[in-house]
Amino acid sequence: MKKTLAILLVLVLGMTVLFTGCGSGSDEAAGGDGTEPTLKVGYIFIGAINDGGFTQSMYEGAMKAEEELGGQIETKYIENVSDGDISASTDAAMNLIDQGCNVIVGCSYGYMDALEALANSGDYDDVTFLHFSGNKMNDTNFDNWFGSMEQARYLTGMAAASVAKNGVLGYVAAHPYTEVQIGINAFTLGAQAVNPDVEVKVVYIGTWGDAEIEKTAAEQLIQAGAEVVCYHADSTATQVAAAEAGDVYAIGWNYPQNDCGDLYLTAAYWNTAAYFIPTFQSIMDGTFKPQSYYGTMADGLIAIDELSDAIPDDVKAKIEDTKAKMEAGEFEVFTGPIKYNDGSVLCEEGQTLDRAGIWSINKEVEGVTAISK
Repeated sequence: MKKTLAILLVLVLGMTVLFTGCGSGSDEAAGGDGTEPTLKVGYIFIGAINDGGFTQSMYEGAMKAEEELGGQIETKYIENVSDGDISASTDAAMNLIDQGCNVIVGCSYGYMDALEALANSGDYDDVTFLHFSGNKMNDTNFDNWFGSMEQARYLTGMAAASVAKNGVLGYVAAHPYTEVQIGINAFTLGAQAVNPDVEVKVVYIGTWGDAEIEKTAAEQLIQAGAEVVCYHADSTATQVAAAEAGDVYAIGWNYPQNDCGDLYLTAAYWNTAAYFIPTFQSIMDGTFKPQSYYGTMADGLIAIDELSDAIPDDVKAKIEDTKAKMEAGEFEVFTGPIKYNDGSVLCEEGQTLDRAGIWSINKEVEGVTAISK
């Protein structure tokens, strides 16, 4: 008998390990009143839902959408799925479909090819696939979405420059890739709007998320004179480095989480519910049509956190004024003249880059020095 119980215990523990990283939304919101939800939405997450950064912004947007749409939505998710492994992405999507999900949301660029293959296979025409970033879609059940994060980055650059007495800012960056360089350049242009002589030092770390590497890079930037550090990576380790330095300010990213107390200036972040809510509603209404959605501050997808009291009042006012102009369509970040730091032209005087032009950016602007770790 004892042997039988022991075997059963091992089997139970094994099943617990197997399903670690999977989850679902609240039973009450997901048709807990006895009604069947209209949509079962499955999310594929690259990190943990409490990471204080990118995945948490996605997860909280999912929870807000579930709450806003009442018992019509049931949420399921799988955490910590590599976006560099198409088989892992495919397995995660299939797992969620097998759980009854009729909407699959891939919350990272690297899930795009796996979702495209499933969407176009002919086997899942009744499933809607939505993926964050990337450029692939179809005409029936495969959509992509992103946003003008350059707007929020510009505003946080203004905030950073206002408190850096020596004019040196530090930027921990994942990869020398267009999405990251757009953010670096927008941040630098915003900083230059407050201090034309500002210097932005960038360290590329070669990974989207590794807290130890991120923290080491932030410490390297602080040692190089940075009085403010920000980042394009998945954890808040850069904020932790600022807090430990004790006299260096930090700007958050992806999610408005403060991990450095009074040294936190603000954050550029995603309000993902601004996309999820209308998209899920359109699917339920039968009006969904795949698009390449590009949200803005006006839409609410792109946001900045409250501004710290450390930022001078006149700069706060300038930030708020610029934000209002962005929302009204009266201010575009990439308006010339702007040059790259090698002297070549990004955009001519009087020229404003459209979305395609912005996504052709492949270098850093004047005022930036970058190295790879």
